[in-house]
Amino acid sequence: MNKFILAIATGLGTGYMKPASGTWGTLPGVALVVFFSALSPFNYLVCTVGLLFIGAWAATAAEAHFGKQDAGQIVIDEVVGYLVTMFLIPVTFWNVVWAFFLFRFFDIVKFWPARQIDRAKNGGWSVMLDDVAAGIYANIALQILVALGWIGCGWN
Repeated sequence: MNKFILAIATGLGTGYMKPASGTWGTLPGVALVVFFSALSPFNYLVCTVGLLFIGAWAATAAEAHFGKQDAGQIVIDEVVGYLVTMFLIPVTFWNVVWAFFLFRFFDIVKFWPARQIDRAKNGGWSVMLDDVAAGIYANIALQILVALGWIGCGWN
């Protein structure tokens, strides 16, 4: 398999880290959020959607490589899910931390429709979209926390 595609699918190799490869695989998402925070919201969204499409393609190829649907080494979905989590959220130390834990919670619990998407096993799209759903849930929770003033300003 092309090493470039595998690097994308495994979050630059973080998908090989144990235990909890999905948790480790979220870390490149944290780095991208810091980088993307300099972008306008529109450009942040365009880059995130672009990475979603690239991730679906890479995840499909990686599933074939690993011989398993949604193999644990595939963590590009966590990267994109975390980017969705942080969309329009001020990038502060505590917001990044809260976002990390909220995203991991929603990714593990898989409320509707994330569980149904995950069970569909439609290649790279199923791999990616259940984490996008988890990211949307986490983003909504963060938006509420910011609106209530509980998080959001400075290095809380």
